[in-house]
Amino acid sequence: MAERIPLIAVVDDEAHLRETLSVALRKEGWRVQSFPDGREAWDAFTRCLPDLAVLDILMPRMDGLELCRRIRAVSASVPVLFLTSKDEEFDRVLGLELGADDYLCKPFSLRELTARIRVLFRRTAWDGGEIPPDGPAAGDDPSETVQAGGLTLDGARFRAEWNGTAVKLTVTEFRILRCLARRPGVVKDRDALLAEAFPQDAYMGDRSVDCHIKRIRRKLGGADSGFDGIETVYGLGYRWRDGNRGEG
Repeated sequence: MAERIPLIAVVDDEAHLRETLSVALRKEGWRVQSFPDGREAWDAFTRCLPDLAVLDILMPRMDGLELCRRIRAVSASVPVLFLTSKDEEFDRVLGLELGADDYLCKPFSLRELTARIRVLFRRTAWDGGEIPPDGPAAGDDPSETVQAGGLTLDGARFRAEWNGTAVKLTVTEFRILRCLARRPGVVKDRDALLAEAFPQDAYMGDRSVDCHIKRIRRKLGGADSGFDGIETVYGLGYRWRDGNRGEG
């Protein structure tokens, strides 16, 4: 029986961008559906959900945020990646709170987009291919496993565990947490965290980092109600608590 090829939905009101992304993703071996707005995409999704959705935020008829809400209402597992412009900081943060798995700021490289899609598919056991070189931060070993007290981060699979309990993190959350956990006790400012999490993106903001840290804390807190491993150092940034073992 032939292996099923994953289906990616590209939803954006820019016809040229839809075509460019569709061609690039098909060259990677994936099936692609494209839609000019959220309403048309949702009509199709009610019949068959894609395996991954790439959504613009600002679209006519139904925007990407509402489409993400509807996807999450019926599926917690379909990866959602937002495309956003540098002037949409509020919308981008709101999108992460709605449950998006990752996002890219326009303009972005096609190589970075396909790298992040491969990571998202890897986490859902779709694609075991290598991440292209410009995916992780420069000098980063994607196969590295980081152990910091009760935390284990498997870089080859983008999987996290807290005291043996699996914690589902987005690609961005994983990178930010790894940046902190590699050097317990060392304060990382927001610029350092952004550089590791978004090596190819030119426009990020402090609120994005704070939003990701909030979600990381909430997810680790779901595995351990007493989790306090990430410390806020006011005026500077964040650090992983040195010696934090998560045994309490």
